[in-house]
Amino acid sequence: MEPRTPWQALTRPRFVLGPWPWRAVAYLVTGALLGAAVCAVFLLLGLFSLFLVGLPPLLLSGLALGGIERRRLRLVDPDPAPDPHRVPTAPGPAAWLRLRAGEQATWRELAYALLLATVLWPLDLLAVAVGVGLPVTLLGAPVQLAVDGHEAKVVKAYLVTSYPEAFAAALLGALLLVALAYPLAAVAGARAALARALLAPRETGERGGRIGEVIASRARLVDAFEAERRRIERDLHDGAQQRLVALTMTLGLARLDAPPGPLAEQLAKAHTEAGRVLTELRELIHGIHPQVLADYGLGPALADAADRSAVPVTLDVELPRLPVSVESAGYFAGCEALANIGKHSGASRAGIRARHAGGVLRIDIEDDGRGAADPAGGTGLTGLADRIAVLDGTLAIMSPPGGPTLLRVEIPCPALTDSPAPTDRPAPAGSSVSSSPRTASSSGKD
Repeated sequence: MEPRTPWQALTRPRFVLGPWPWRAVAYLVTGALLGAAVCAVFLLLGLFSLFLVGLPPLLLSGLALGGIERRRLRLVDPDPAPDPHRVPTAPGPAAWLRLRAGEQATWRELAYALLLATVLWPLDLLAVAVGVGLPVTLLGAPVQLAVDGHEAKVVKAYLVTSYPEAFAAALLGALLLVALAYPLAAVAGARAALARALLAPRETGERGGRIGEVIASRARLVDAFEAERRRIERDLHDGAQQRLVALTMTLGLARLDAPPGPLAEQLAKAHTEAGRVLTELRELIHGIHPQVLADYGLGPALADAADRSAVPVTLDVELPRLPVSVESAGYFAGCEALANIGKHSGASRAGIRARHAGGVLRIDIEDDGRGAADPAGGTGLTGLADRIAVLDGTLAIMSPPGGPTLLRVEIPCPALTDSPAPTDRPAPAGSSVSSSPRTASSSGKD
């Protein structure tokens, strides 16, 4: 793999023969020249702009320098340096200037310009003088002696009067040129890292604010989605389901009162179909948002899902009450995993372990099936992973061929209650829940 920065190139055995020493020298030389020019501009125009015109010229100079420096970073850092500035929402130079004056990136660029004009460019010049100037001067000792004919003063300190001394100095210069290439590249890498940190940070304050707003809005959408699910479940439970129950009872009574014959047979068929519709509606309501999840929390809900599983499930669940969106995501993760185990894994048993520790909910679902689970195979895990990612959580699958398969869900969240309560018996609404390890098998209950 080709090194991307001087720091990475320093560890390569052929570093000196590659382009990175030259790129480091070019970066430091151009930095010294640019810094000297910025220093001259600030000395000539800085006081005039500050006292007679105001801050805008200084801000503009910082903006211009920031753009140049982000391009110059390509000499030693091929990764693009993004522009941290936002696009104005209103047209015109006044709106642009107001936006720029209120951005942290603008003031960071001005601070970098002042730093470059006062401190950085002399350091760049000193690094080049020591890392390149000194070895090159020693290398030129034979030439100096040949030009003078009698003696040559190398580095203004060492007097050379013979060619053996001159070639010895040249050999020392060659060795220094190779040896000093490493610290010179390190200095260039440090300079580039400083420039990137100030001019193109990985996450600027403005972007951090926007990301924070996106996260907050995403959380609000999740809460709204869960509230809408509960409303639909409540409306179906209290409305359509009750009407179907009344219809089923009416058809049953009419069937009992009807004399034997075609009418009684039709009523019997209608009564049976109404019962089937009622069963399907109950399954639909349970899939939207089970009542046990709303009343008792994630622990009893996972126990209920285990009771309905097609394979025996061992439970080891100890959970407090958690935020509604987290409980819902954890429950449907467990249901989806158990459904996949029953349909695709060929497993004889499964296990669910759930804990909340360190501010993180962790659910492990394991089976002894054939393994080789593929999330891209249409098992519903991709959508489930997206749903968990909305909560800043992760879903990981470890499924080697031959099994076993482990699906792990981790969601950061606070606990709403502290002490868990057993799930082996009903818990009052709003309490926390847990369970000791137990085995649940499919019971066929609705």
